[in-house]
Amino acid sequence: MADTGSLLVYPKEHREQSSGRRHRRSRTSRAELIFAVSLVEQRLREVSRAQRLSDTVPIFLAAILEFLTRRLLELAGNEAQHRGTQRRITPELLDLVVYSNMELSDVFQFITISQVDPAHR
Repeated sequence: MADTGSLLVYPKEHREQSSGRRHRRSRTSRAELIFAVSLVEQRLREVSRAQRLSDTVPIFLAAILEFLTRRLLELAGNEAQHRGTQRRITPELLDLVVYSNMELSDVFQFITISQVDPAHR
């Protein structure tokens, strides 16, 4: 028998069966999200005192985080275009958008945005 090294050789009929198998999809791709569900779950388990965590909690939280991020970037991008002088979304622009929107202001009331002087609020 010829030495195949570290290769594992399967009979042809087994290869045909295995090629029809479904590939496993991540929870992130199944939920059609960009934020990694596994990383959100990992952080939840690090900071949570709960002994049990539902399978849907990290998916739901990842979706919320993704929605908030998209909304913030959309509003900040619109504001940057409206001003016309800026081509970038800066921390100051994010701060302006957050605290000019009543709902976002409530959500982020205890958050400090880096590199922004909080005294101007």
